Amino acid sequence: MSARRTAKLLLLPAALVVALATAACGTERISVPKNASQPAGGDLYHGAVLFSERCAGCHTLSAAGTHGSAPNIRDAQGNSGPNLDTRCERPIDRVLYAIENGGFSGQYMPQNIVVGHDAVDVAKFVATYAGRQQPVVPGVGKCQSKPLGSLPADTLGLGSGGSGGASQSSARVSGKHSAAVASTHRAHHKHA
Repeated sequence: MSARRTAKLLLLPAALVVALATAACGTERISVPKNASQPAGGDLYHGAVLFSERCAGCHTLSAAGTHGSAPNIRDAQGNSGPNLDTRCERPIDRVLYAIENGGFSGQYMPQNIVVGHDAVDVAKFVATYAGRQQPVVPGVGKCQSKPLGSLPADTLGLGSGGSGGASQSSARVSGKHSAAVASTHRAHHKHA
């Protein structure tokens, strides 16, 4: 058998392995039902789609089918965001604060990565689905037992009769609650 023919025969299995591995990439899908919404409003499926589109590069959240977080902190790059499968993100206004302000440190996450009603949908989705794989820590309650919270009606510009989006009017909410959010963030990191 010629060397060229032997090389072709050896490359065929390698090409098959690469093709199968490539086909397996991206097979995890959004697991939120398309009709998932909350009684207080907000479209959880839409929030999951937006999260998958805008946040997948940095954050892991199985419900959105994303795997952006570094599995090992020693291997993490600067843009590796928290693994939201294991990190509780409640209440909703805390998540909206992070979306508007580029997380809590403001170093890597872009501010207002989503705005308006889209930001509210993402915040409600994250608050609802984050922390479902949170490790058991003695003395710390499970994420799902913590209050989900809600946003005031004027967050959407509904209370004032205006048509403003969440990024305009929730600045009032963020400013009003920033001390509480910062306190929650500090307390969270003590337990994380």
